[in-house]
Amino acid sequence: MISLVLFAVLLKAFLIESAPAKDEVVYLPGLAKQPRFKQYSGYLNTSENIHLHYWFVESQGHPENDPVVLWLNGGPGCSSLDGLLNEHGPFLIQADGKTLHYNPYSWNLIANVLYLESPAGVGFSYANDKQYHTNDSAGMAVGNGLSSWEYNDNSLVYFSYYHGLLRSTLWSDLQKFCCSEGKCNFHNNKDKNCQARVIEVSYIVWHSGLNAYNLYADCVGGVPGEIRFDENQKQLVISNLGNLFPKNEMSQWWRKKLQDAYLSHRNVRLDPPCTNTTACSNYLNDPRVRKALHIPAFVQKWEMCSAIVNLFYRPLYTDMKDQYLKLLAARQYQILVYNGDVDMACNFLGDEWFVESLQQKVTVNRRTWLYNDRNGYQVGGFVKEFGNLAFLTIKGAGHMVPTDKPKASFTFFSRFLHKEPY
Repeated sequence: MISLVLFAVLLKAFLIESAPAKDEVVYLPGLAKQPRFKQYSGYLNTSENIHLHYWFVESQGHPENDPVVLWLNGGPGCSSLDGLLNEHGPFLIQADGKTLHYNPYSWNLIANVLYLESPAGVGFSYANDKQYHTNDSAGMAVGNGLSSWEYNDNSLVYFSYYHGLLRSTLWSDLQKFCCSEGKCNFHNNKDKNCQARVIEVSYIVWHSGLNAYNLYADCVGGVPGEIRFDENQKQLVISNLGNLFPKNEMSQWWRKKLQDAYLSHRNVRLDPPCTNTTACSNYLNDPRVRKALHIPAFVQKWEMCSAIVNLFYRPLYTDMKDQYLKLLAARQYQILVYNGDVDMACNFLGDEWFVESLQQKVTVNRRTWLYNDRNGYQVGGFVKEFGNLAFLTIKGAGHMVPTDKPKASFTFFSRFLHKEPY
């Protein structure tokens, strides 16, 4: 649904003891039995104007010694509570929008996890002045991330063709109009014939009814319209995050259309296609839950993704190469780039090309990695290692990797935290 971001570090500054006692969640609705571990929900006030909502869950193992992991969702403009309630949190939301069930593969089994809703305007985070024009300064995408716009766009065309999505004549035209001297440019090609064919690819991937976040999964709720009016909520609903082929003229026209729709009809909801946000929305907007999480009454209604943050987001970086190289040069940080291999929104091939472009020394050649399932050891995907950097795929997973492959995800997460061989 969203370009998921995992920025896993040992946050020495965020000590477990520092969470204010007033933020402790003493009772959480929807659980048949309250947890033994402590959890906190409140606000990190980054300035007098900006108030970011956090939900912190202590480790179920050894909270005093286990690392602290910061989880951030991407989007741009989507809530990190999606990661908590739908992917790898200690309890997962059920379809009724009222009940939580414990997650046997929760990442807080071995780590303290801090879920932060950012930037202001996302989820329960807010700014006093309600000005939500943001950019991407100091961001780092790792899990099914958008590390390079160019690599993501160019690789997606190959991904689509070799997964059987494009007719042979369209592929031939793409080669004819977008490629020369053995190199193809689908990202920002000025040739009008090329642009027209790229628009066809974009339509097939994002607008034809396929689940862009998991090619082999159904479209939850049926094929959505891109702009529709929700009669029950009296709300305009947009189902397009605008992350594919941003340099294409049609994409820029479409984004302008979405912004105009917002300006003419302020009550807008952003629902990523082929996902169901109803259960999470119903749960987190329950007055009892808001009270349990210490959310003030004046804070906006929780939504999975913020239309205003997404539509008025201005990217500063189209490539994260410099940021990665700075971290790698410090030789202090272990970096894992992981991708579900059937995600089309941020496909594995583009991130693999990106990691290769960093030109780090290979320490372990590409090979399968295994995890222990109930049927014995299974292939989890492929991994290639470059000293402090590794690139790993998860077989059969889409954009929300822990949702699709919870045990495999817990396995590579545990190995990453403990610096064990994948």
